[in-house]
Amino acid sequence: MRILLLHSSSDEYGASKIFLGTVRLLNREGHTTLVVLSEPGPLVSLLESAGAKVIIEKLGILRRKYFTPRGIVNRLLTLQRAKKKLQHIIREEGIELVFSNTTGVLAGAFAAKNCGIRHIWHVHEIIEQPAWLKKIIGLLLGQYSHTIVAVSSAVKESWEKVVPAEKIIVVHNGIDYNPYLNQQQDLREHLGIPPHAIVVGMVGRVHFWKGQKYFLSIAGELHKKYPEVHFLMAGDAFPGYEYLYKEMQQLVELHDLNEVVHQLGFRKDVPAVLRSIDLFLLPSQQPDPFPTVILEAMASSQPVIATHFGGALEMIEPGVTGDWMPPDDIDRATTIISSWLDKSILQKAGEAGRKRVLEKFSLAVWEEKMLNLLT
Repeated sequence: MRILLLHSSSDEYGASKIFLGTVRLLNREGHTTLVVLSEPGPLVSLLESAGAKVIIEKLGILRRKYFTPRGIVNRLLTLQRAKKKLQHIIREEGIELVFSNTTGVLAGAFAAKNCGIRHIWHVHEIIEQPAWLKKIIGLLLGQYSHTIVAVSSAVKESWEKVVPAEKIIVVHNGIDYNPYLNQQQDLREHLGIPPHAIVVGMVGRVHFWKGQKYFLSIAGELHKKYPEVHFLMAGDAFPGYEYLYKEMQQLVELHDLNEVVHQLGFRKDVPAVLRSIDLFLLPSQQPDPFPTVILEAMASSQPVIATHFGGALEMIEPGVTGDWMPPDDIDRATTIISSWLDKSILQKAGEAGRKRVLEKFSLAVWEEKMLNLLT
C-alpha cells in the first residue's frame, strides 16, 4: 500500500517518536511511505533512515499563536495551498491512504476527502478550551476521517463529547524499550551530582502547560527540607516560548537552587538522562493525553509522580509504580513527593513500573493494533 503520512512538527519529542515508529512499522511490513512535514528538523533524517521519502511543504499547522484575525487568515490561505499540493501528491504518487498525526494537521483530511481515499487521524491531544476550537476540530474529525485513533481513554472520553464515539478507537502507545532497559551510562559524575544523592527530574519541551515553573516551585519547597536532593530538567522551548527560560531562572534564584538544579536543554541521550534520575515528575498543567516520556521513565525503572489528569491516570498504578499529585497545590505536591524520597521505596516502585510498562504497554501490541487499522 502507498501511504501519505503528515505530521505537525520535525522534533524528536513524544508525538514525533510515535510517528517515527509508525513509519518504521509500515516500511518494515513492505508498504511505501511518503511523509510531508512543514519544516526541516532532526526528524527528517530519522524518517529517511526508516525508508520514507520526505517532502517539506507548509501544511498550515494549527497553533494557538494563529488565534488572531490576521493569524486565521494566514492559516486559511496556507491550508488552501497545502490542500492543493497534497491532492497533487496523492494523484501523482498513487496514494491509497492518508494518515494525519495530531489534530494540528488539517490539510490531509481535506485532500483525502476531495480525492476519495481513506483518511485516518491519530489524535494525541485533549482540547477543552477554547470551546469553539474543540467544536470545530470535533466537526472536522467526525466529517473528514474514516477512523480516529486516540492514544488513551482520556483522549477518547474528551472527544466523544463532539465526535461520534463509534469512530474513535483507543490504541495505547508502545515504543522500543531496549535503549532504556539496557542503558548503563548516567550523567551524575559529569554534572557533579554526589553518587548517593536522590535526583528528581523531568523531561519535556519548555511550554507554559508542561509545568517547568511548577516543577521549580516544588523543588524550592523540597530544597528547604531536603537540601541534598538534586533536580534535573531536560528539554528545549517550543518556538515562541523562549521567554520562559528567563522566568525559570528567576525561580531558581528565588529559591536559591543554583547548586542543585541542572538544566540540560535539548538532549538526544534521553536514556542516559533518565538513568540519572531516581524519581520522575510529570508536572503538566493541562491534561497530557498519553505522555510517551512516562513509558520511557518506567522502562528506565523510575517511579513516576504525575499531575492528576489525562493519560497518566491510565499509566501509573498509585502507591505501586508512582503516584498522582495536584496540578495547582505546591504544598500538597511537596508532601506527596516527600513520602517517596527513600532509596528503597524508589527502587521497589521502579522495578514495578518497569514490569508494568513491558506488560501493559508493549511495542508488539501497539504494532499489531496499528497495522490492523492502517492496512
